[in-house]
Amino acid sequence: MVSLVCLTAVLAALLANLSDAFAPQPVLPQSQRDSSGKLSMVDPAAHVDLIHSTASLLPSLSLSDAVLETAATASTAMDAVSQSGIDTPDLADAASAMPGSGGVGYSKASYYTTLGLYALSFPGIWSQVKRSTSAKVKRKTFVSDGEAASDGKDLRQQAGEIMAYMKANNYEVLEAGETITFRGLVKKSLSQALFLTFCTALGMASLALVLQIQFQDLTLPGIGSPNWFYLTLLAPYAGLYYWRSGDRLDDIKVKLLSSDDDTENEIVVEGNDDEIERMWRTLDLREKGMVKVEGILAA
Repeated sequence: MVSLVCLTAVLAALLANLSDAFAPQPVLPQSQRDSSGKLSMVDPAAHVDLIHSTASLLPSLSLSDAVLETAATASTAMDAVSQSGIDTPDLADAASAMPGSGGVGYSKASYYTTLGLYALSFPGIWSQVKRSTSAKVKRKTFVSDGEAASDGKDLRQQAGEIMAYMKANNYEVLEAGETITFRGLVKKSLSQALFLTFCTALGMASLALVLQIQFQDLTLPGIGSPNWFYLTLLAPYAGLYYWRSGDRLDDIKVKLLSSDDDTENEIVVEGNDDEIERMWRTLDLREKGMVKVEGILAA
């Protein structure tokens, strides 16, 4: 093709200025449309003479002169292309179809599948903010060594330890019986409010990016092209929603049982999952059906 011929001429000019020997580059045949509209091969011999004539002038020219001379030669070659009858719009269409030329270079099916998955997962932000004002209630059963076991505890001693733990964490006995109900006041946390604000800001920023890509040419009356990243200004309202909910009352129910041979005590606990997690770690309890494995760094 003629463009390849021009590129060959430029490279030949630069190489000839750096070395005494000049080796002409092979020229690939070009194609053009004949009178019937079909593509036919064109003999590049005429353009080879143009390259050699340019190369013969290079030894007597400086590098800058060689570049200027080669540029003039390339301009002459491009004029020849414009007069040769090649359908340039077809070449432009072919170039626009190449990757990286500005055309669509992705699968629309993959794009809309990803967009759909994002739309399904986005409501999780609201769910996280909503659940932050209420406790996550769970019911778990723990075991400890009973009275008959070595270094074990009877039910009264086990109940005393649980009572002391709950008192230390500002829980009061609401109801005493077979099942003991404790009630405590859980205060609002500034760190939790900031965390919710941060997560919401990230969610709004990701939503703004999706909208910016999806609606690039959108124009609203009186606004023009919207800046979707203003949605991040809604993030502080998540922390404000949590903070205005205030402190909450938290109930924990505890039931103590003993095995028939008094070798094992069972503690059934129902309440806030976070508080249950702290309690069994503090009182060194084991969840029923689970085996406690010491960590690598455990003393």
